[in-house]
Amino acid sequence: MSNLRTLVFFATPAHDCSYLPDREATTMFVDPRANIDKKLYSQLTALGFRRSGSHYYRPHCESCSACVPVRLRVEHFTPDRNQRRILKKNADLKCQLVPATFSERYYGLYAHYIEERHRDGDMYPPSREQFTSFLVEGATDSWFLEMSLDGELVGLAAIDLLDDGLSAIYTVFAPELEHRSLGTFAVLWQIEEARRREVPHLYLGYWIKECRKMNYKTRFRPIEALRDGHWRELHTD
Repeated sequence: MSNLRTLVFFATPAHDCSYLPDREATTMFVDPRANIDKKLYSQLTALGFRRSGSHYYRPHCESCSACVPVRLRVEHFTPDRNQRRILKKNADLKCQLVPATFSERYYGLYAHYIEERHRDGDMYPPSREQFTSFLVEGATDSWFLEMSLDGELVGLAAIDLLDDGLSAIYTVFAPELEHRSLGTFAVLWQIEEARRREVPHLYLGYWIKECRKMNYKTRFRPIEALRDGHWRELHTD
């Protein structure tokens, strides 16, 4: 079994940054041959790594530190007025955790979401292979949060369970229900799930100050950022 001392890491050549225009990025990957169990995955996440399918990675850019790992301390979180409104608006949803597997129902929602909201991104066009390699392969203790309305699947959030919390991997939802703010609702649900499991953190991936699509993460407070190897409260005001 691999551990932090025996892991081998590889860095990619410089490539176009997916988030900031006119910038290049370098990504560090854990050797894909390593055997990553839940304990090691939890340790890597606390060091700022993320999982995408079977790959564990973190930004490794020589002249840029814009990508900041962030996590929420769930015990100190109190929803603000807008978040309480979102919870109330979605009180009619049926939510349940199920093992992360492929199904045509899940893929149909995923494809609809990517086609309507991310035609300009790296994930377009969607495919079944892409869905599987991103959200199903490499799963250790991985689950899907099904959000259903009147028996119809309207949202799907991929979640990994860690030793010290939950990791929010990705969320898709029916674009026509944008007014329900299902992305925010999924985070609020995961906060409560972390509390129920009595684990302290919800990892939210990377935050980039200059990227408007990531602004929603700082609306969950108090949020912590990993800088210089230490997690500290992030102040954005």
